[in-house]
Amino acid sequence: QVQLVESGGGLVQAGGSLRLACAASGRTFSRYRIAWFRQAPGKEREFVAGISLSAVITKYADSVKGRFTISRDNARNSVYLQMSSLKPEDTAVYYCAADDRLSPSTSGYDYVHWGQGTQVTVSS
Repeated sequence: QVQLVESGGGLVQAGGSLRLACAASGRTFSRYRIAWFRQAPGKEREFVAGISLSAVITKYADSVKGRFTISRDNARNSVYLQMSSLKPEDTAVYYCAADDRLSPSTSGYDYVHWGQGTQVTVSS
C-alpha cells in the first residue's frame, strides 16, 4: 500500500513555471511506476507524464512535451513535475498516481493508488 500527497500547485501567469511534488509514504516506493494526470473543469481526466520504476522510461502527453519534465528521487520517496512555459489551458487539478508495474501507462485505469490532487491555475 502507498499513500500519495501532492503539493506545489498555485496561481501563476502564463509563461511561468511551477514544480509539483508527489510524496509517497509506505514501503518499497521504488517498486511503483508513477504518473501525473490532470482534470480541468468539465473535462475528462487526461494523462500528463509518467515515469518507470528506475526512471529509465518517461512518457509525456503531446500537449506538454518540451515544457514539462517528470523526475523521481526514490531515496526521498518523491516524484516531481517541473512545468515551464505554462499556458492557461494547463489549468487543472493535477493528480499523481502509482501502480506496481514496470513501465508508465497513459491510462488512469491502470493505476491503483491516487493522491488528492493539487490545483494549478494559469492566468492569461
